[in-house]
Amino acid sequence: MGNSPSMALDMITTLDQLAELLDRRPCLFVRWSADPEADQSRPHSADGLTGAELPGLSANPLAVEPWWGSRSTVLWVARRLHDYSHLKRARAHGARPWVLEGEEVGRGPDNEPLVARPVAVALIDKQVLDQAESLLKHDANGEWGPLGREGG
Repeated sequence: MGNSPSMALDMITTLDQLAELLDRRPCLFVRWSADPEADQSRPHSADGLTGAELPGLSANPLAVEPWWGSRSTVLWVARRLHDYSHLKRARAHGARPWVLEGEEVGRGPDNEPLVARPVAVALIDKQVLDQAESLLKHDANGEWGPLGREGG
């Protein structure tokens, strides 16, 4: 994987920083794992049900969709982080979000992009997740929550 973990990666500490990064580089993804170093020796994911090796790392797109219109990029990235915030609990202890770029080579079993030749771009600090949660409490529909929500 590009950007060896021994290289210093930028640390995103605010939603504004993440939005600015996305405005400059619109084809980024967010991945939830221990960190880029943990994925370096195994730059592909596996299907949790069958064990099948996937052709890239499972990630989630950060690209702003056209239907978002003129809404703020800050609100978009808050939504994207919130949508997948359940992964910090569902995956191995210590999973955290980080930003990467690479070639989308397919879709995983949950229809998530699979990213080959990943290059780590930045780490996302926990305080960004807290900011996203706070912003969405103020701006979101009350019935909306992360994709991993329980119940019917």
